This record gives sequence, C-alpha cells and structure tokens, in this order.
Amino acid sequence: MRAVSGLVAALAALTAGWTAYAGTVISQKVQSATLNREWVYNVYLPDGYETGKLRYPMMYLLHGNGADQNEWVVSGNMQQTVDQLIKDGQMPPAVIVMPSATTTWYVDRKEMMETAFLKDLFPEIEAKFRVMKERTGRVIGGESMGGYGSLRFVLKYPEMFAAAALISPAIYNPEPPETSSARRVGVFGSDKFDPDIWKSLNYPALLDGFFAKNTTVPLYVGSGDDDDFMIEGQAATFYELWRQKKQPGELRIYNGPHSFEAFNAQFPEAVRYIFRYVRRPEAVSPQVQ
Repeated sequence: MRAVSGLVAALAALTAGWTAYAGTVISQKVQSATLNREWVYNVYLPDGYETGKLRYPMMYLLHGNGADQNEWVVSGNMQQTVDQLIKDGQMPPAVIVMPSATTTWYVDRKEMMETAFLKDLFPEIEAKFRVMKERTGRVIGGESMGGYGSLRFVLKYPEMFAAAALISPAIYNPEPPETSSARRVGVFGSDKFDPDIWKSLNYPALLDGFFAKNTTVPLYVGSGDDDDFMIEGQAATFYELWRQKKQPGELRIYNGPHSFEAFNAQFPEAVRYIFRYVRRPEAVSPQVQ
C-alpha cells in the first residue's frame, strides 16, 4: 500500500505540474450593425482572468480562407501553446480574440469586414473584456488569408497595433497564383478574378501611406519551405523591402507546406516575438473598471 500511495502522490504531483496554468476559450457573439447579422468569435482568457483585476494586452488572431473562429483553437492548438508560453514566462498573460471571417479576406468587398472590425468588433472587445485600449497593448497576426489581413490592418492603421505576426501570409505580388483561393471566392472580382482589384487592395498599394506616417511596427514574417503557393519567396521579398525601410522584423523559414504543419511550427516564435512589444498586465484603477 505504501508503494501504491507513493505512486499516487507522484502522479498527483506530475498532474499538478501539467495543470498549473490553464487559460480558457469561450465562444461569444455580437450583433454587427455593419454586417447586418450576428457575428461569432472566440476569446482566449488567461488563467486567473475571472477572479483577478488586471487589464491585459491582447491579440487579434486571424484564420485562413474558408475557416472560422475555431480554426486556431482546433487545428492550431492555440490554447495549449499559449498556456505553455505564459507558464514559461515567454509571453505575458494576454487576451486573444479569434473572429470568424469565412472567405472575406478581411476587406470591404464580399462583406464590409474591415469596417466591421473597426466599428463593431474592437468596441465590443474593449467594452466586454479587461484589455488595454492603447496601441502599446494590442497586436495582430494570422496565417494565410489571416496573414494578408493582418498586414493590411497594420499598414492602414499602424497607430492601432504594436506589432504583427504574418504566418505564411497570402501576400502575393503582383498576383495570386492560379491555384490560390483568392481567385475563386468572389472577393477580388464578383464574376471572375480581377487583377486590378487585387492590386488596389494588396500591400504594395498601402506602403507609401504607411511609410509617410513614420511609424515603427515590428513584424514577424514566416513561411514553410515547401509552401504550396511559394509563399516562402513572397515572404522573403517582403521582408527585404521591410528591412530596407529600417523597420524591425524577423524572417523565419520552417520545414513544411501551406498547412498547420508549418503554421504550428511558426506560431510559438511568432507570438513570443510580437509580445515583446506590448505592456505587461497591469492593475485596473477603480475609475475604469
């Protein structure tokens, strides 16, 4: 019996170590006036959020084409990865928001998704959750279509984001390859793909406006080395441009295709990097609770 008791105690201690830090993911919805419909999103809350009084830095984590708010939770193992990074002190406790955007590419075309982010989602999150409302407490990132959207948000609204993570971003220049979903989802041309619409919305069209603001935004840029859409080349080309403009960043090429095999390899390093540029959780003053 003593041996069994000792084994139970050892297992209990080991299990306690496993569960010492555990954030939660909750499903939420907002009635979007811009989209004229109900809009769903997931939120990761760090361990201790419900019982604490801290205000947290936050991240908008964007999914890829045709996915939804569950992609990063299910395919990306986001919750387990972030729990471990926070537990190990490699990132601060943070709130992470994962909205559903289906196949909109985060632009005001198929739906007014870009406007909905600014007018509906951002105010919703800041009113409902204890998150920092300043640029120094907010980052953004995503994979594939989500990387495309993250870069556009940063270039158009650099005053809103401290840093961004572009994970295998679909930032094709000058045009998407023939196999890209961007040509088939009815965003960049209703009946057929229109290269002029793509070029008007892709990142090169936003660069002059961004650089004119003289704002520094650190970017993580990564890709798998066997990406189905050759994004490793696109990522390297963009990163070279970014560095030529004296903007801070990190470029990483991992083993893998355009799938969560490569996305998951990049995610921990991407998150560690961008959260270096935000404030740590801080006490909420009684006046702003």
